[in-house]
Amino acid sequence: MAHWRLPFDDQRQRLSGVVVGALLNDPAELRALGDAVHQPPHKAPPVAPVLEVKPRHTLAADGAAVVLPAGAAGSDELEVGASLGIVIGRVACRVAERNAMQHVAGYLVAADFSLPLPGQQPHYRPSVRLKARDGFCPIGPAVVPAAAAPDADDLAVEVTIDGNVAHRHRTGPRVRGVARLVADVSEFMTLNPGDVLLLGRGYGEQGVPRARAGQLVQITIAGIGTLHCRVVAEDAQTDTKMPEPRA
Repeated sequence: MAHWRLPFDDQRQRLSGVVVGALLNDPAELRALGDAVHQPPHKAPPVAPVLEVKPRHTLAADGAAVVLPAGAAGSDELEVGASLGIVIGRVACRVAERNAMQHVAGYLVAADFSLPLPGQQPHYRPSVRLKARDGFCPIGPAVVPAAAAPDADDLAVEVTIDGNVAHRHRTGPRVRGVARLVADVSEFMTLNPGDVLLLGRGYGEQGVPRARAGQLVQITIAGIGTLHCRVVAEDAQTDTKMPEPRA
């Protein structure tokens, strides 16, 4: 597995390629599930973080092409989830929320693409086939050190598609803010230096924005950076190899 060196690091920490995403961390998205959270198989709302580990093949870099699978799930669009990436700098295992920020090295921008759920019925956990696809999680363009970043729980996030604003939200309030998310995840999963924990996509009244093949997606998080990627049709896909992130 290839490793990335953090561009600001003096101790040769590296992004390990282990990226963990938090689902349903926006209260609006949790509310949108309605009674679905009380239906089988779960029968109750989540009481712990709902997580997904991004397989290595889903990761891509700034400027990547994101492939819209031909005929997948009967959709000609992809959902564009915008998320803050929390880069871990010290081993986090059962850390208290009050100490959690001591384990955060910095932040970056992440795009969490998904195929829309077929039909109208929301689901507690999306199918793996809708999210774990090649290049569906571009991250970058560079890591901003935590000491140089604004308040991570109150950052403006903007998604544009072909230059038009498609969605705006803020990184807070969330079910779990940065410190609490790190603490709660570390209760049952050790986070290692270089791992990236995604705060989770922002949700709005109309859900998350969607992009079609040929459209340019840009995600900007104030004080952190701007991530660019283009959605391409499967028969027109280009190289999605991850280059070294820019400092």
